[in-house]
Amino acid sequence: MNTQNIQTLFKKSINILGLICTTLALIFASAFYSLPAVANQQVVNQPILIAYSYGSDIVSTAVEAGQFNTLTAALKAAGLVEVLQGEGPFTVFAPTDEAFAALPPGLVEDLLRPENKDILIDVLTYHVVFGKVMSGDLESGEVRTLEGDDIHVQVSNADVKVNNANVIIPDVPATNGVIHVIDSMILPY
Repeated sequence: MNTQNIQTLFKKSINILGLICTTLALIFASAFYSLPAVANQQVVNQPILIAYSYGSDIVSTAVEAGQFNTLTAALKAAGLVEVLQGEGPFTVFAPTDEAFAALPPGLVEDLLRPENKDILIDVLTYHVVFGKVMSGDLESGEVRTLEGDDIHVQVSNADVKVNNANVIIPDVPATNGVIHVIDSMILPY
């Protein structure tokens, strides 16, 4: 084998090695970016907020998420959409559709009746706190709601409970506050 053949073989080997390294890097990057970002979080059998677009207010973010249909219908029935689209800031402990479905049969339908609007407003505003309170800023204790009564917040390690509801997805950003997704309703009565 002459020097020119060795150089050609060496160049081909370098090119092949470069292709292999590039392929491995792409495979690694693809695997890394497709991993869920919940390594230290408890897996809960609840719907996951797949996508939300920062730049939307609280109501629009809830609508876009697709798992708050009952909540958004209740906000409309109570006349609270404009309030939660307002400047805020607000912190909303947002129950999922599954949380509403777990209520006693007929309760949601009763709350949505026009004659029960005042009760519905109380129930919904009991899920709202003035100010933008991120989960890392929550401390165990009582917090005053927009409804006027206090909710009990319990923080233990990374877990947050509001009354008896678990925060299953914290810190969903909105332009006028933040949403913490909860797995059950919290009721002022």
